[in-house]
Amino acid sequence: MTLPIRHRHGSLMERGFPWHEPMTADFEDLFERMNRFLQSASLTPSLTETMNWAPLADMHETDDAYTVECELPGMKREDIDVEITERELCISGELKEGEREGVLRRRGRPTGRFEYRALLPTDVKAEDVQATLSDGVLTVTIPKAKAAKPRHIEIQG
Repeated sequence: MTLPIRHRHGSLMERGFPWHEPMTADFEDLFERMNRFLQSASLTPSLTETMNWAPLADMHETDDAYTVECELPGMKREDIDVEITERELCISGELKEGEREGVLRRRGRPTGRFEYRALLPTDVKAEDVQATLSDGVLTVTIPKAKAAKPRHIEIQG
């Protein structure tokens, strides 16, 4: 099953909505969540097709930063990609299926490609973002700023 390509045409403020920035960010977050929900509800993968999954994650906000804690048990740093722009965090990678003996009777853990995306309500300091992986939890700390440029984040041990 193929889905239409999703095009982003800028933020609500760029499209002429007269709301202030925090309210606009809230609406964009709501629209993004609804879009993901509708996409997941309409997907019916075939038996041979692998489907992306989203890991469980929490986002906390303090006065100075956002902290995202993403559960990735059994993952290695090299298999995880963390990218950030001025308004979005993307954590992606692939959890490979391990070698087993015998016949798999029941699958309860996801495998394959995964992706977690989070819209950030304010601009961030992309150059100061830090990511650590410990005990199967990836922690990404994103300092707040007035402007930011996209950059790739290296995961530390």
